[in-house]
Amino acid sequence: MATSDSTPPLPVSVPLAPNKENITPVGSKIAELNESRTELLSRIQGLKQDLQNWRSKLDTQVKIYGDELTELKKTLNVEVEQLRSEFQELRGTLHQQQEDVTASLRNLGLQDVSEGAKDAEDPKVEGKDEEVHTLHIKENGKEVEN
Repeated sequence: MATSDSTPPLPVSVPLAPNKENITPVGSKIAELNESRTELLSRIQGLKQDLQNWRSKLDTQVKIYGDELTELKKTLNVEVEQLRSEFQELRGTLHQQQEDVTASLRNLGLQDVSEGAKDAEDPKVEGKDEEVHTLHIKENGKEVEN
């Protein structure tokens, strides 16, 4: 059996010969694309330069703010230490004043304020009918007898 080819052969594409009509639009397109490419490259370069300037300014600001924060932290630490020292001195002064008041009360015969309060509540503890005088201390440290 013989095989017959019933499909016609495909046409072979022949390259078109360059015409002046085809070259002119392509040439103008290439020139246009080159111009566009140059413009885009210059814009990219400008954006890169802007970005570098922005980064440089940002780095400078960050460094300045970091230095300022470091200085503020040092100043704050010094002030906190001064306050601690002043509070320690104040605590010591108050403690000394408390000891002085306690010693003054002992010298006056009042050993303990709470003992004095007990004696004031029960004046006949020792069996005496004498009038009992209680001693009150005002805020300014002066003693007042009732």
